Amino acid sequence: MCTDPRRFSVWSSALLLCAAGTLQAAPEIQTWQAASGARVLFVASPELPMVDVNLVFDAGSARDGERSGLASMTADMLTQGAGDWDADTIAVRIEDVGAKLGASADRDKTSVSLRTLTRQPAMNTAVETLATLVSAPTFADADLERERRNRLIALRQDEESPRTVGQKALYRKIFGNHPYAADPSGTAETVAAITRDDLVDFHRRHYTAANAVVAIVGALDRAQAEALADRITAGLPQGERLAPLPGVADLDAAVTEQITFPSSQTTVVAGQPGMRRGDPDYFTLYVGNHILGGSGLVSLLMEEIREKRGLSYSTYSYFLPLAQPGPFLMGLQTKNDQADQAREVMLDTLRRFIESGPSEAELTAAKKNITGGFPLRIASNSDIVGYLAVIGFYDLPLDYLDRFTDRIEAVTVEQIKDAFSRRLHPDRLAVVVVGGGTEQTARVGAEG
Repeated sequence: MCTDPRRFSVWSSALLLCAAGTLQAAPEIQTWQAASGARVLFVASPELPMVDVNLVFDAGSARDGERSGLASMTADMLTQGAGDWDADTIAVRIEDVGAKLGASADRDKTSVSLRTLTRQPAMNTAVETLATLVSAPTFADADLERERRNRLIALRQDEESPRTVGQKALYRKIFGNHPYAADPSGTAETVAAITRDDLVDFHRRHYTAANAVVAIVGALDRAQAEALADRITAGLPQGERLAPLPGVADLDAAVTEQITFPSSQTTVVAGQPGMRRGDPDYFTLYVGNHILGGSGLVSLLMEEIREKRGLSYSTYSYFLPLAQPGPFLMGLQTKNDQADQAREVMLDTLRRFIESGPSEAELTAAKKNITGGFPLRIASNSDIVGYLAVIGFYDLPLDYLDRFTDRIEAVTVEQIKDAFSRRLHPDRLAVVVVGGGTEQTARVGAEG
């Protein structure tokens, strides 16, 4: 939802100034169960008269079944009509009180977020709107057809981006028949087939109190936060907690896919199943990847690929932990005639890192960079509420933020070498190459 950008610019600046002096330590997290049965996590932040809410459901695209794109379509439709309000009425209600409201879905979850002033009647209007959207969306046929047209246009635009084409293909290679393989946006075929009944049924099964986590950060006391959580979730059916998603299988062998694309640049992406949220190797892999490809210009991949050889303007690697092991991903873009060389340098750098690990100097620099920037990562209410939602949804320890820097500092070179050698397998990577050149196509295609 739109709002006055000047108002939020002032608030955001004030939040950062307050946070810089007060949030060097992690905030105190309180938790309880709402009257509806939803889990609640709350941090009091009295500096400014605002509250941020993140309502999270176990309703990600991994729950789509045969209707790929269903979870994200359901989330997008929430703001198109609810109760007695159409989309325009909802927009006016939110804008008139200077609030922000949005909904989105990823592979694991759907998140509905609200930011509002705590003064009345603004907060009452904003909270009433949020509660109605999640409990009584209308899914009107006309709104569905409009959303479908917009989604189909977006999917066609995705086909014009080699990086998006490559990443979607890579997920299919990494996850095979697992629900994580499908893109949350769906495909043209599945989106065209989604009906209003599909949306209603998905909402009924997944938007329940048993599948909900409420994260709240703002200028409230405990009693006010309890009342807020109860009000937001009062209209949700109790429901039952969904069964866990199926496990993710490791790749048995390397696999390569070449996708011909009319571009002077070739996109190379590679990956394999990585780690889940709460993984015992999380902090070790996180620090190790910061050195390998997660720290921008000072990473090993940037040094080898950009600085030494000028093969790519940027390159990266990262883990994306999910409820089940999400992907470990690497990627770059380069000139068509340099694609083979750039790919080999990227994979060779990974192999050397697994074999040798980082130096003590590299580890020390990485720790300083991560821990030095951590206060800024929890410097605003919106940052904190995002962490609360993750902690609650993935059932992470409540001391996750308190112990973050200690766990980073505890990582050793030997632990990184051990974890990377156990968890990453360069001989079993999925690789997708998106670009042009008939000679290159024949060469790479023969490997697949």
